[in-house]
Order: sequence, then structure tokens, then C-alpha cells
Amino acid sequence: MVIVRRAEPTDVSVLRAVAAAAYQGYVARIGRAPAPMTADYAAAVRCGQAWVAVEHGQAIGLAILAPERDHLLLENIAVRPDAQGRGVGARLLAFADEEARRLGLPEIRLYTNEAMTENLAYYPRHGYTETRRAEQDGFRRVFFSKPLSD
Repeated sequence: MVIVRRAEPTDVSVLRAVAAAAYQGYVARIGRAPAPMTADYAAAVRCGQAWVAVEHGQAIGLAILAPERDHLLLENIAVRPDAQGRGVGARLLAFADEEARRLGLPEIRLYTNEAMTENLAYYPRHGYTETRRAEQDGFRRVFFSKPLSD
């Protein structure tokens, strides 16, 4: 059973390791480390935006959720490669839905790299709609949104 809990300062190195493992395969496609591989996880933990998915006492995934005025930004979602294909990502997406509802936010937004073609098919299967494509911070990003119903 996968439990999602708020990350603590002692989880920072684990968050970095999960992100590094999850995104390593994209380095060659993008030509450099994807943004989640260099993100400041200590700051995300301090701000209360970092969440960790735990199974059998092991961290196997993460989500960075940043509440905005009118939506929840799902800034990052990552699952260790050895835990992929078991519904952990779907559990984290469902958790983001729950958190947005708890905060009274009507929509979730996220973005992914254009080279992460698996994500371009994955997010629509979970209710997200592509809204635009743009270059941002030197990355070619694809933006998605998902309105939440009551």
C-alpha cells in the first residue's frame, strides 16, 4: 500500500535520489539535466510543498505541489524506475486532486518537457488537457490543466 505524506527535512536527500533516478533517462533526449534533477528540494520541504510516496517504508515517489491563487501547480511528480507501472504515479495524481480540493482550488496545472513523450500520453489519460506549448527557462515545455469537479 502506498502512503503519501508531507516530506520532512530528513527526506531531502531521498527526494533528490528519486528525482535523479526518475529523470536520468531523459538527459540524452533533452541534452541536459531536466529541471527536476536540479530543483531545490530543501526549499520545497521548508515551504511545505514536498510530498513523498512511501511503500513498505521506502520512498518510491514524490510530488511538489505549489498552491497558487486560482489553481494548484503540480510542479513535479516522479516515481523511481523500479516502482513505475504499479500505479504510484496515478496515486500521486489522485493525491494532488485531493489536496487541490482541500485547499478549495478549482484546477490543477502542470507542465512537462516536450521530449518526455510518455508524459504527453500519460496526463490526458488522467483527465489533463494540453493548453499550450512554449519555451520556458530554456526548456521546451508542454502545459496541461485539469478542472476539478465537486
